[in-house]
Amino acid sequence: MVTTAATTLDQLRSHQLIGTQRLDLAAGLTTFPEEILDLADSLEILDLSNNALTTLPDSFAQLHNLRIAFFNNNAFETLPEVLGQCPRLSMIGFKANQIATVPGASLPPTTRWLILTDNQITTLPDAIGALPALQKLMLAGNQLRTLPDSLAACQQLELIRIAANQLDDLPPWLLTLPRLSWLAYAGNPFCTALGKADSVSLPQIPWADLTLAEVLGQGASGIISRGVWRQSQAIPAGETAVAIKLFKGAITSDGLPADEMRACIAAGAHPNLIGPLGQVVDHPEQKNGLVLPLIPPTYRVLGGPPSLDSCTRDTYPPDTVFDLEVVLRIATGVAAAAARLHQRGILHGDLYAHNTLVNGAGDTCLSDFGAASFYDPADTLAPGLERLEIRAWGCLLEDLLDRCPAPPEALAQLRQLQQACMQPDSLARPSFAEVLARLGAIGAPRG
Repeated sequence: MVTTAATTLDQLRSHQLIGTQRLDLAAGLTTFPEEILDLADSLEILDLSNNALTTLPDSFAQLHNLRIAFFNNNAFETLPEVLGQCPRLSMIGFKANQIATVPGASLPPTTRWLILTDNQITTLPDAIGALPALQKLMLAGNQLRTLPDSLAACQQLELIRIAANQLDDLPPWLLTLPRLSWLAYAGNPFCTALGKADSVSLPQIPWADLTLAEVLGQGASGIISRGVWRQSQAIPAGETAVAIKLFKGAITSDGLPADEMRACIAAGAHPNLIGPLGQVVDHPEQKNGLVLPLIPPTYRVLGGPPSLDSCTRDTYPPDTVFDLEVVLRIATGVAAAAARLHQRGILHGDLYAHNTLVNGAGDTCLSDFGAASFYDPADTLAPGLERLEIRAWGCLLEDLLDRCPAPPEALAQLRQLQQACMQPDSLARPSFAEVLARLGAIGAPRG
């Protein structure tokens, strides 16, 4: 039997859901169903996204076991203060509401993951600095002009998205956070002049020369399909199997698709990057798009994205194992790709296994520029930005080594490198050039 929203609402009202640990309900709600409070002893995850809620009652604090609450795509204008009274609440999602005000009292001290993407927030409360467990902070698509200095006290913060706001600068203290590894800030006023001097021109490929086939993948920013590129003007003329990414155009959790496309173009061609072949023009719906090389089917995604529990770290099937040679090849390939980006003043911002394609031999391609941001390599912040990404690479290496059955002594040098890349003093970490040199000394395979 297919469970509809109406069925779930009926079950809730007739007390058939007593004992439920997770409740998902999208039923055009304009008021919070008080019957949910009957689940207080068991309910841990509540998803009331895609409704029309504007407030929560004070009684919401009775949900004493609630750990995760999603209210995406509702109509809240203020983050409800009652959230701060929930003793176990650690993950809060209010993406795509109309929130302009975030009271300090609305943030429970147990907050680990806060999602406020695509709202109208102009300022954050100083109280955000009193969240010792905060690891992941999603703020893209707001109206922030500054970040509170108190945020520097959030020493566990590992991922922050502040793209598409109104920031006039990037606070230097941000790069001193000991665990920060994933940062996106494109689309702010201070980014306007960045990434233009060395822009790479791409061939323009008319939509009429492209044929779409099946969808290969879909992300927050767009849809990638298999396709054919007819090169009628080429000598000799022919057809090429390609991948075609069409951008959706809306704000994502990472930032704006236009910034993703610009970074992808600026990265240029590299053996360990999926560089574009051309830019789509004359789309009938005026969509932006890129034509990309078709990756052979022998490649697969290295890992899965973070889960609700892992928060910032990627996930892998429990039986995942990597040979030492494969670990070396993957680590080297990703480091080489990142080194290329930083030479061009590009912070990838999302250097993760779930954005890395590999084959059985460990040949590697880093993909997905959705969180990429430009910077001036001559700027005083440049070393800090590269060392921030070095920690992300160190996390990836740690994931690989944790799943490599080689004897500990065979892994010792790689473990030392991993630890050097993840040390709390960010500027004491090696650069990507130094990482590549150390990998070469360890014996990274050629090719």
